[in-house]
Amino acid sequence: MSDKSELLQSLKIDRTEQPEPSGMALWKVLLIVIISIAITIWATLKFATPPTSSSSISSTAKNDKLANTAVQKTSDTSDKKPHSTQPTLSEASAILNSSGYITARRMATVSAQVMGLITEVTVEEGMTVTEGQILATLDSTLAKTNYELAVAQLEVLEARINSIQANLTEAQENNQRIASNSFSSASEKSKALAQMRSLQANLESAKADLKVAHLDVRRQKERLDDHTIRAPFSGVVTVKAAQPGEIVAPSSAGGGFTRTGICTIVDMESLEIEVDVNESFIGRVYAGQPVEAQLDAYPDWTIPASVIAIIPTADRAKATVQVRIKIEQPDPKILPDMGVKVAFQK
Repeated sequence: MSDKSELLQSLKIDRTEQPEPSGMALWKVLLIVIISIAITIWATLKFATPPTSSSSISSTAKNDKLANTAVQKTSDTSDKKPHSTQPTLSEASAILNSSGYITARRMATVSAQVMGLITEVTVEEGMTVTEGQILATLDSTLAKTNYELAVAQLEVLEARINSIQANLTEAQENNQRIASNSFSSASEKSKALAQMRSLQANLESAKADLKVAHLDVRRQKERLDDHTIRAPFSGVVTVKAAQPGEIVAPSSAGGGFTRTGICTIVDMESLEIEVDVNESFIGRVYAGQPVEAQLDAYPDWTIPASVIAIIPTADRAKATVQVRIKIEQPDPKILPDMGVKVAFQK
């Protein structure tokens, strides 16, 4: 029996724990950690339910409700009101549309006929002036002196003529006495006659000089008047180009400080429309043709107009022909250089 026990003991497996290598233990730990993380992620993705925000749902529902209300109001408004309230040109009866500008047929930049120093400017932009109204004055000291000198010379000639006339009257009476006296010699008669004729010649010369003096006075008067600049016609001042103390001249007389104009006047009664029509369609336009115009500044306002004339020349670069259009109802709101659209009617 003892032998069997020993034999059995020798065959028994020794289960005493033996230390594993350190590398194997580390790999086992890493494997367990990886498996744990994978299981955690899988469980989170499978069983976790995203939270539903009641506030976001109510906000979305409210936005949908507002959107539906806005759509309903828009549809109701579109049913009650027209889609566009801005009138357009009568395209149904129009045979041609074009665009252009308001222009003035009577416009002038007023200047002086003489060079001088500006002493006063009596107008401002936007002021309405009448024909002959004083716009500005120049320093006229020298011109006034020349005018007074011409007047004085005229007075001298008039006094000289009076003196010659008196001497001539006396010479005529003396000639008559000598001619009627039978005791007068031929020498006395010829001398009295020669003196009378000489005085007559002096009188004619003095009268001619007097005529020249009158012309000189008129010239100096006009030269003096040139120092007062007046409006050539009635209109509105659109540009004021000079100030007191500046020098004005008909043309620039050296330097950039010499003004060539006092102001610009526009006759608002002469405003009309100028448009360029493509030469391919100029056959549709004729003098007297009715036109409807709309200013870019007042698109709701339709202005009746008519064709004045077709300018008999074409622009080679633009292939257009210029057309003048009359404004049938002038209005203060119509200003030069405004943009305008026109529709030529049938």
